[in-house]
Amino acid sequence: MKRNPLGVFLDKVSPPEGLFLLILSVLIGSATGLAAVFFIQLIALIENRSYSSVQMLFPHLGAWSYVFVPIAGALVAGPLIAWFAREAKGHGVPEVMQALVLRGGRIRPRVAIAKIIASALCIGTGGSAGREGPIVQVGATLGSGMGQILHLSDDRIKNLVACGAAAGIAATFNAPIAGVAFAIEVLMCELQVRTFGNVVIAAVSASVVSQMYLGDRPAFTVPSYTMDSPVTILFYLLLGLAAAVVGVFFIRMLGWFEDVFDNWDFPVALKPAVGALLLGLLGFLYLYLLGGTFAGPSEFQLGMPLIENIPHVYGSGFTFIEEALQGNSSFLILALLVLLKPLATSFTLGSGNSGGVFAPSLFIGAMLGGAMGKMFSAWQPDLAGPPGAYALVGMAAVFSACARAPLTAMLIVFEMSNDYALILPLMLTAVTASSLAQFLHPESIYTMKLAKRNIRFEQGRDMDIMQGVQVREVMNREPVTICTDQPLAELYQLFQETNLLGFPVIDERGMLWGIVTLQDMERVLSQGAINLRSLKVEDIATVDPVTVYGDEPIWSAIQKMAPRDLARLPVVARSASGQLLGLISRSDILRAYDLGIVRKQRGQLLEEQVTLRREQHNDFREFRLNEEHYAVGKKLRELEMSNSVNVVSVDRAGVLHIPRGSTSFAAGDIVTLFGRKDLLDAVEGQFFTGKKKGT
Repeated sequence: MKRNPLGVFLDKVSPPEGLFLLILSVLIGSATGLAAVFFIQLIALIENRSYSSVQMLFPHLGAWSYVFVPIAGALVAGPLIAWFAREAKGHGVPEVMQALVLRGGRIRPRVAIAKIIASALCIGTGGSAGREGPIVQVGATLGSGMGQILHLSDDRIKNLVACGAAAGIAATFNAPIAGVAFAIEVLMCELQVRTFGNVVIAAVSASVVSQMYLGDRPAFTVPSYTMDSPVTILFYLLLGLAAAVVGVFFIRMLGWFEDVFDNWDFPVALKPAVGALLLGLLGFLYLYLLGGTFAGPSEFQLGMPLIENIPHVYGSGFTFIEEALQGNSSFLILALLVLLKPLATSFTLGSGNSGGVFAPSLFIGAMLGGAMGKMFSAWQPDLAGPPGAYALVGMAAVFSACARAPLTAMLIVFEMSNDYALILPLMLTAVTASSLAQFLHPESIYTMKLAKRNIRFEQGRDMDIMQGVQVREVMNREPVTICTDQPLAELYQLFQETNLLGFPVIDERGMLWGIVTLQDMERVLSQGAINLRSLKVEDIATVDPVTVYGDEPIWSAIQKMAPRDLARLPVVARSASGQLLGLISRSDILRAYDLGIVRKQRGQLLEEQVTLRREQHNDFREFRLNEEHYAVGKKLRELEMSNSVNVVSVDRAGVLHIPRGSTSFAAGDIVTLFGRKDLLDAVEGQFFTGKKKGT
């Protein structure tokens, strides 16, 4: 295979690792910033042209235009998603997370193109979605594509994916710090110092580029709010609790609509249009309830980056968020939108259209906070403070409840409003909402879709993979052990010779008695002058340690290690209490994870291949042999079978055997065949009578 010229150049030049990644971070951040600017302007262009054109061409439609324009946009975006890049469906961040954990950060380049066009069509024609999810996916795709072109390692590609994601948030909201927090807290799930600097540089680069074109200003113009009384913090605590309930409500509603549309036997390319129809009817009803009318063409010619002359449940809703932050909205509208915005977003994204959930969650939070702020102000006007302050804090609370990312929530609201005065209520409500939402619903709005695919994350790793690998597959089968009656001097010498940090302790019968660690030894030595030969191992070892069975999944070992942060567990036999089989440590668990990934990917590939072949030409056949059957007592090689049919297994008394030519069949065997559908009957007949079935 011909080598990539860029890869050859890098091999020859061999630039310093830090400088090389720094340059890539700047390039990815700048490219993502340009993509964000193009995306934002494309949304505004589609929004202006679509609604103003409908008004000029079909003036008699009036408010019904709010029904037909979203449908038209979905009819274009739906086929693009279905036929060009399925990864562009929905809000995009789960696909980035899945690529990071399961595919080494590898994302198809075409996803960026499909995501920008489909999301711009969706949001520009009124789809209730945000622009941050698409830009995160586009930035991540740019980072992944650059890493793949240069044939970098998985770790470096993941780093570049995180750079692109942070750059996307930074460019979209002019919030570089929040972009970094989002990449670390949501995508990477952990802070790695060696990757942190690159993510920061990418976010800064994207912000600089976006500010050149969109201006250097906060996303919202917010009055200066302060917390007048310490008692006010109790009102914000109530807001945090309510935000958790609303956030879980939003997650469950979106998940329910996704399940309904995914299970619906209907052309995938047309499902977004059905969701757009439901959204249009909702928008029409909203206008009818409020007595609204269709905006004229001149109202769609205002400016950048987004125009909001459409129902408040449409689009990202940033213009109306600002009204809520300034306290200019009525309680009725705010309370109504707390219910209608999740429904509108579920219609849009649940049906398979493309967009983000970041902005809708901020919108819902602003509406909830504004509504509760008005209630508090009416109840205790001297203590509560202005309703706009609650709308600002509510944005962080609901997003934190949805994404389980309180740090990102605090920073994004702080940077979007440029107001530090409410940092204490922001911190309290974000953490409260995130913690209660975690208790009420274990999955976030980003991990919910992945959990349905049996992909669950813990510290950036897929925990379901750990269910597919048993402890005995990766444990150390010959661990170094020490006896209870050996002196501490020998234990001290053993630590020095092996450089290990702990040993299982066995008794005189060779059975597991306890475990001793280097910390136990250090604790004794710190007590002062002692005679190491006067003390024995049993004097300092831990008796009856936590153990794990060899046939348990690795996940069980992780759960047993977690409460006290244990570094190793003895593996014992189920049949004989205390019989030591081996030792499993953290390094073994990491090896098990790699094994599980390979096994899962191989299983998925084989499943796809077998399903395809089975549907077209092949099938399985299973039957039990009795005493009178011809094959009983005969070997497999003695049966005249077609080359197009194989005996894949023989179940004998509950034990599964893979047969060979010398395998003999016995009465009671359950035989499984796999092969050509048109030959299975004939082969089964040879097992029963020695002749082809039917002859």
